[in-house]
Amino acid sequence: MAWINKTKKIKYLLIAAAIVIAAISLVYSHFLVKDLEDEAGNKMSIWAEAMQSLNNADENTDLNLVLKVLNTNNTIPVIVLNDNGEVEMTRNIDCHELSVNDSISHIQDELEHMRSAGHSIKITYAPTPMSEDSLSQRDSLENVEQPYMEILYDNSLVLKRLAIYPYIQITILALFAIIIIFVIVSSQRAEQNRVWVGLTKETAHQLGTPISSLMAWMEILRENYPEDPMLPEFEKDVDRLNLIAERFSKVGSLPEPKLESVNEVIWHVVNYLKPRSSANVAINCHLPENDCRVMMNASLFEWVIENLCKNAIDAMGGKGKIDITAKEEPKRLAIEISDTGKGIAKSRFKSVFEPGYTTKQRGWGLGLSLAKRIVEKYHKGRIFVKSSELGKGTTFRIELKR
Repeated sequence: MAWINKTKKIKYLLIAAAIVIAAISLVYSHFLVKDLEDEAGNKMSIWAEAMQSLNNADENTDLNLVLKVLNTNNTIPVIVLNDNGEVEMTRNIDCHELSVNDSISHIQDELEHMRSAGHSIKITYAPTPMSEDSLSQRDSLENVEQPYMEILYDNSLVLKRLAIYPYIQITILALFAIIIIFVIVSSQRAEQNRVWVGLTKETAHQLGTPISSLMAWMEILRENYPEDPMLPEFEKDVDRLNLIAERFSKVGSLPEPKLESVNEVIWHVVNYLKPRSSANVAINCHLPENDCRVMMNASLFEWVIENLCKNAIDAMGGKGKIDITAKEEPKRLAIEISDTGKGIAKSRFKSVFEPGYTTKQRGWGLGLSLAKRIVEKYHKGRIFVKSSELGKGTTFRIELKR
């Protein structure tokens, strides 16, 4: 139990560290993009001033520097509008593959996007020289607005890519981390499986010798004390040891399933547990009237039911009620085992099946993990905690294909 909690803490710390690193990367990238946007805005202010100088130039103005500034903008999309809102020119707007109508629509969309983003600079320029009559007429008008141009711009393609790059980077790192975790978990499970297989094989091997001796002593007792009433009970326990050794020997291999009666399997377990449990434990069975048969390995599946019932007895402290219910559903057979024990916290519903999880002072915590392995790997079914309430009891559910 302790090493499971320690492993979980390490996982949570690694996840927290990954979140912090991702957050720092996003914040840093945000400020970097903001600085580059400000720099692009400054460049466009200079470009706008150059545009204003070009419009205000006369025949004596040197335009070399102005034209150089205007021509250096090869990345920032620009749309220039006159004071009537008409497009005067565009720069770095990709419309060469569009038709005339589509091109106009595309430029209009870009224009609205730039304006909504606040990327707009207005510049005024000197009006076209007028005749003396026109000048006197203009001077008679009040509040005459000077001609102007509106320069709209957008972030460059490089800057847009840079803005989404952190998210792409985090996605790639997350996928990479998921692959690594999957490989590590698969490796750990494979290692656990090898340990379990080795443990069960060795246990079956070690049980073989004393069981053989007990069987020999039983034959001697049968010859010398054929009427002894304890002999049948002794024989039952030896058969039980043989069954346990057989179960352990099958965990490391894929036993061949047979068509078995679910009712018989459940009654076999109940009849074994009742005389060996406290008189204060009531075990009730609710089974279908028609005998239901499914493909299973009877000895291993009995082990699952037995483990769940023994855990229920321990959880009830040797006093309470166990209900075993089998239900025939359209595509599966469901077996539910309910008890009136101390219950399981909802946060522990999945961890109870992990190797090493136990609430007992003594025990390895392998019972439920082996039960899960038997149901899911050998019988292609499901086992899970259906419901539980602290202080009231727990219901485990097993689902098998019909």
